[in-house]
Amino acid sequence: MALDLYKYVASVPDYPEKGIVFRDILPLMADGAAFKQATDELVDYAKDKKVDMVVGPEARGFIVGCPIARELGVGFAPARKKGKLPRKAISATYDLEYGTATLQMEADAIKPGQRVLVVDDLLATGGTISATIDMVEQMGGIVVGCAFLIELKDLHGRDKIKDYDMKALMEF
Repeated sequence: MALDLYKYVASVPDYPEKGIVFRDILPLMADGAAFKQATDELVDYAKDKKVDMVVGPEARGFIVGCPIARELGVGFAPARKKGKLPRKAISATYDLEYGTATLQMEADAIKPGQRVLVVDDLLATGGTISATIDMVEQMGGIVVGCAFLIELKDLHGRDKIKDYDMKALMEF
């Protein structure tokens, strides 16, 4: 019997600032059955895409992406915050509400022609995922899908990745 995953997302009002409702996935991650169901559902989404590599941005993209990569039997490549990688890296900068941020991936993380699933805990404005996609494509990878536990519909992140197939398990 399928669990109602919405019951495992805590809504925290006025965090990180007044007027924002933070959607906390830690209760979902803390429950083995709920976390397994969520990752299994995203694996099911990816199975027919012939994925060669899973990529996830720091930090929750790691947590969600690694079990998906393992289940698919493929590798995982992290998109890290600037300055965290020891070897040659490529970068993509994206806009935040106030300023910009930069993600990096090791320059050889994706081989040309590899089919890549981009995974994160949630899709908000789409900046992080757009930057991640940009780096995958800089290396010659083919983004075959984007997978999320949550999509925050009011922030219109889907608009930034409208050219890519996408799956979100929950919408707020």
